[in-house]
Amino acid sequence: MRIVFDVTTLAHQRTGVGNYILGTLRGLVGAAAGEHEIVALGPTTRSGKAMIEQALEGLPVERRLPVLPAAHAWRTLWSRAGRPAAERLLGRFDVLQFWDWMYPPQRDGLRATMIHDLVPLRFPQWVTARTRRMHRAKYANAARTCDVVFVNCEYTKRDVVEALGIPAGRVEVAYPGVGEHFRPVGERADLGRRYILTVATLEPRKNLGALLEAHALLGGDLALAVAGSSGWGPQPELERDRVIPLGYVSDHELARLYRGAAAVCYPSRFEGFGIPVIEAMASGVPCVVSAHPSLDEASGEAAIRVDPERPEAIAAGIERALAGSDRLVTRGLRHAARFTWAGTGQTFLRGYLERAA
Repeated sequence: MRIVFDVTTLAHQRTGVGNYILGTLRGLVGAAAGEHEIVALGPTTRSGKAMIEQALEGLPVERRLPVLPAAHAWRTLWSRAGRPAAERLLGRFDVLQFWDWMYPPQRDGLRATMIHDLVPLRFPQWVTARTRRMHRAKYANAARTCDVVFVNCEYTKRDVVEALGIPAGRVEVAYPGVGEHFRPVGERADLGRRYILTVATLEPRKNLGALLEAHALLGGDLALAVAGSSGWGPQPELERDRVIPLGYVSDHELARLYRGAAAVCYPSRFEGFGIPVIEAMASGVPCVVSAHPSLDEASGEAAIRVDPERPEAIAAGIERALAGSDRLVTRGLRHAARFTWAGTGQTFLRGYLERAA
């Protein structure tokens, strides 16, 4: 089987979606075990190609990474025009797996995509107009043309079936995994004081404003470390007492930060899954997580759940997590062990094989 796997998103700094794509590709290569050919497809800019090549280093996949000026506009036009078929660029293939940034036309073979969440549809106020346009077009194409749609949890599956009308039999749950560097043993970050950590791109959905208010209520000398790059919309004011803005950090540094934290707080209003939750648990850190049901599967029974709209509830949750740290860490390690990228890759390959048969 020849599987074309879209890696375009890896042309940028990796956050949740990019980490999911790279983790899945690594798992898929392992599941394929040399019996299936995997082709990494990424029409991108020159700088984007360099980022993709770096991400793919060491992976035994064929690379098709054409360099294009105005690559985003070209991908959008290709998707909307519906021609030429991807076979013109790639030759014959058995599976085309695409993601969020394009939905290439194809003449033959299995057609597959991934829907991480329906935020642009359910909560359009939390994304940019460009994101709304791009994702809504992709959702419509996926519902009309895809043989299989992967999602990252049962919550998102129910949402996709209900909102997009895709039959449940065409939707496959592929939970994310945890990178091997996220483990309890290893170097710990030292920020000069005891701290709680939050990990998120700075945008309204991530709800950092409520966490900053909660942190102010805690008092004492406990710091709040904020790891994540600037997103869109009004940016929270991080230049305040006991707040440590870290910006975007590498996975290696993030693992150190998790291990060094007294607790991790993830107060997001809505998620497709919530990968930082299981990364923190795998690193041996107690977690305080939004009570929104989209985070139920990431949290399991191993996190303190709080109302994300009430700073006083978040503050109380942090205090409970600090007091019950040992119990939460034990539960978290057990819960996080369920999530592996090898398992994700196996789910994708099985989803292809069952529908191609």
